[in-house]
Amino acid sequence: MVSTHLHLWRHEDTTSLSYSGAKARSGSMADQPYRVALLIAMCGPAGMWAPSCIASAEVALKELNASSGIGGRPVEVVVIDAALEAEEPVEAVVDELIVQGRIDAIVGMHISAVRQRIVATVRGRVPFVYTPLYEGGEASPGVFTIGDMPARQLGPAIGYLSRRFRLKKWALIGNDYIWPRVSHAYAKIELRRHHRALVFETYLPFNSNRIENTVEALGKSGADAVLISLVGQDAVAFNRIFGGMKLHAGIFRLSCAIEENGLLASGEQNLQRLFSSASYFAGLDTPGNAEFREKYHSLHQARAPMLNALGQSTYEGLQFLASLIKQPEQDWRARRMKSSRPISYKSARRGLYVTNADNICPVFVARANGLVFDDLQRLP
Repeated sequence: MVSTHLHLWRHEDTTSLSYSGAKARSGSMADQPYRVALLIAMCGPAGMWAPSCIASAEVALKELNASSGIGGRPVEVVVIDAALEAEEPVEAVVDELIVQGRIDAIVGMHISAVRQRIVATVRGRVPFVYTPLYEGGEASPGVFTIGDMPARQLGPAIGYLSRRFRLKKWALIGNDYIWPRVSHAYAKIELRRHHRALVFETYLPFNSNRIENTVEALGKSGADAVLISLVGQDAVAFNRIFGGMKLHAGIFRLSCAIEENGLLASGEQNLQRLFSSASYFAGLDTPGNAEFREKYHSLHQARAPMLNALGQSTYEGLQFLASLIKQPEQDWRARRMKSSRPISYKSARRGLYVTNADNICPVFVARANGLVFDDLQRLP
């Protein structure tokens, strides 16, 4: 690891981690580390994002500890496997660490099905910053969502691509859990609004062995565009099969979760007519992203994982947490109030948080060009 303040959690670590937060046994609070549980998938379809998530978090960790940390305390990050396939359920690990006073906050970059389990376990006992795109609607006490949502990420992208390329027949493909299903329900509203037809819809379990059959059925559906809401390696498998069948000759692809890491894994030859909608791309031209890219590559050099939206979200999650804790009201529980002032935080995307339903940052649709996204078009 680059930083001595970042650790991978193992079960035996539960008893060896020193106390933090309210249960600190001795010394001033300033002497106690502010310990953040960083929840990311380390295995399964979403495990492909783990290296960039950890690498991006290390940039934030270095910045925070070079200044005042979080709440005036030095920051430590404990990385915990939040995959559905993890050996031990992440909510059980988190609950034990909270009960024992060994973590002060959570930053999570994992799927929504896991988020729901964690929220039910945490019950507002520590702040929980959820960083990736998601389906929207999270209003649990102490939970702060800073990622993209369908109303700004998906709806405008469907309208833009439908108009630009005269796409009239759409298909929907996703993994079978809450984010794809809720996002696709929103997509169907947008398709009706733009007078576009839905000709194919299906949902697959993670690590499905039916992706090839699904791609074949898609090719016969008559669709001229498909919204892909598959996660991680499942999206990669889809793209490889789709490219191998040369379906890009007649079908455009749109995703809200395929990023630069996914491009690399899919292979350049399988990326024609692939578009993505997001508020962050590695090539985003903002002062904040220029600074982040420079620090990211300076820290990790030749070992740096591909920069991407989901990876860098852990950087912003830690920066948001630092801004949340130092707010004038000094009580993160008060942030449920709509009258609370907006939170500005160090962001590669120019993010500004008002509430979970109102997290402001520009959103773009971009086209895959080799192993990068370019031709960024800002959406309304």
